[in-house]
Amino acid sequence: MANLAEYGDVVTSPGRTLSEADSKSFVRNYGVPVADERVVDQPEAAVEASRLIGLPVVMKLVGDTIAHKSERGLVRLNLGDETSVAVAARELLAAARPDDGPVALLVAPMIRGNRELIAGVVRDPTFGPMVMLGLGGVLAEAVGDVVFRPAPLDLAEAQRQIDALESQALLGAFRGEQAVDRQLLAETLVGLGRLAIEHPEVASVDINPMIVTPEGRAVAVDALIEIGSMSSEPEASPGERAQARSGFDALFDPKGVVVTGASTHPGKFGFVALHNILASGYTGRVAATNLGREEVLGVETVASVSELDPGQFDLAVVCTPASANLELLRECAAIGVRAAFLTSAGYGEAGVEGAEAQRQLVAVANELGILLAGPNGQGVVSTPASLCAQIVAPMPPRGSIGVASQSGNLVSTFLNLARAAGVGVSRAVSAGNAADVGVGDYLAYFAADDETTVGLAYLEGITDGPLLMDALRRAAAEKPMVLLKGGATESGARAAASHTGALAANHRVFAGVADALGVTRVESAQEAFETAATFATQPLPRGPRVAVLTTAGGWGVLTADTIAEDRHLELATLPADLMAAIDERLPSRWSRNNPVDCAGGETRDTIPEVLELLVAHEAVDAVVYLGIGIQSNQARLMREGGFHPDHGLDRIVDYHERQDRRFAEEAARLSNLHAKPVLVATELATADPDNAAVRAVVDSGRLCYSGGDRAARALGHLYRYARFRGLAAR
Repeated sequence: MANLAEYGDVVTSPGRTLSEADSKSFVRNYGVPVADERVVDQPEAAVEASRLIGLPVVMKLVGDTIAHKSERGLVRLNLGDETSVAVAARELLAAARPDDGPVALLVAPMIRGNRELIAGVVRDPTFGPMVMLGLGGVLAEAVGDVVFRPAPLDLAEAQRQIDALESQALLGAFRGEQAVDRQLLAETLVGLGRLAIEHPEVASVDINPMIVTPEGRAVAVDALIEIGSMSSEPEASPGERAQARSGFDALFDPKGVVVTGASTHPGKFGFVALHNILASGYTGRVAATNLGREEVLGVETVASVSELDPGQFDLAVVCTPASANLELLRECAAIGVRAAFLTSAGYGEAGVEGAEAQRQLVAVANELGILLAGPNGQGVVSTPASLCAQIVAPMPPRGSIGVASQSGNLVSTFLNLARAAGVGVSRAVSAGNAADVGVGDYLAYFAADDETTVGLAYLEGITDGPLLMDALRRAAAEKPMVLLKGGATESGARAAASHTGALAANHRVFAGVADALGVTRVESAQEAFETAATFATQPLPRGPRVAVLTTAGGWGVLTADTIAEDRHLELATLPADLMAAIDERLPSRWSRNNPVDCAGGETRDTIPEVLELLVAHEAVDAVVYLGIGIQSNQARLMREGGFHPDHGLDRIVDYHERQDRRFAEEAARLSNLHAKPVLVATELATADPDNAAVRAVVDSGRLCYSGGDRAARALGHLYRYARFRGLAAR
């Protein structure tokens, strides 16, 4: 491990920076390529250094307090003779200010190249040390093509970080220069990650620019290390909560539920929670407390939980005021309750006193061994248990999507979308204040839950970055995890002295964390649900090659555009044998390309036959099928036109609808048979959800997408996760 102490007392001075020369010397120890250079203090020595290095050279005035030299004109480029070197040396030394402290001249070879990168380290206040890579030079902050990864990282993750840059064209062969040496660049990123871990006193490392030479070697021509306070590092939290694990079964599969604070008023939480439990068909024991012992919805209430028989109830849905809940938890523990969901407000969201009440609540719950969900939450749903213990409807259909959200309203959004789409939910929980159990804990549970195949979460504030990262890492290693992040603003971590820190907006840092952990990030609630529903209903693709089958050209073109915009997907090239087979089933005017436009040449069996050719072929990894429902749409008009069922309309209506149902069933069958995604899209999914084709897609257990673009975006998420898990070719 390199030692910063040799660079003087700067290491004990938070906010100070190492000189460029010392910064380069230090990062060189961690594998960062740095050009041969000399540090001198006199013009004569600068001339001698230029002889040793070879002209032309670059000269800079450097010192521990000089951070950004270009802004002060302290850089001289392309010095091609010794006279120019001597003149530049005298000018730079004369430009030193008294507050610059000790200064020197840095003489380095003139590195030439058409491409510039930026790399470095920044310490995010939530997630800790992050390694950054981006498009560099003076445009680094303006362009903002940067990606972050948590430190440390291995070579494979460093390669993925390089792949995540948008400016991939600059990394290939460019203007007569060779492609960037990705192996060397990846080793540089790994070294920076190691530096960040071994030196917590380093607040940031800013290497800008790294000039890519014509041979493809990225060389650091400027570097800056800023010293920070070691105490700023977020403390790692335990990766698992033993009490939470023991109580999850009680939360999601309780043998008995007690609602505390039940009310006869339909507008009160205590009424709604009890009503929804009873209305959802929960078959376990149900009890309720009410100080007046009033009967509520046919349930004979008791005044206190202590009056209930021990061992009959393991979940409490708490609708009582915060002031009553500490004693209530003790009474619950005495009868065997192992999980409590608190709808009660007045805790962390209610100022200093509320925060203290919340701290006490967590302490008592931990002491009693009770999993504490909430407080200030909207409830919990578990379709395998027919349990809807929440205060905001609806009850979703049963399925395999596990939902956890810091916003109770977003839980309702996802449940409503599940009902509309017919793709169901296994568990759903509103984390509320997440005083003891957070979204990460729920996702980790879903990863081990046999009823759940994909996790879906909404996050806003993150209070414990290391704990969340650990939970997401474990969860995404087992199952897809889809995450919608609110509050993605530019107000994230910034280190004052470095470009690297200025680029570390919280949404970029979070994106880097999620990508490194294999978590699927989405931009809207609709995309979040559709992506989770796709994971829940489609097999993972084995590669990026997508075929589009369409009954109209425009739909195919727009879908192809979306596929082209996804840097990881590609339109499959149709090989000669596949083209010939399609030729036999479509008229000569068909598109003879991908998308496969049937050009109105469909007969009774065209769609199933061409679809099978595409799905079965080894050159195709996934299919998007567009145009289903057209026949049923015509059938609807015939039904409503005033002439049905006469004039032979009954037969043609039945035929149209039967054909569309057949197409939907065939898409699902072929997908299952060949273990490839087949995504069916039509605007009728939204415009006419009762269309026979749409209903048939839903009945087949699949999501019907309202557009090819949405299907393609969901497919992109599937492919990236499959690639992360090593299940798909690149």
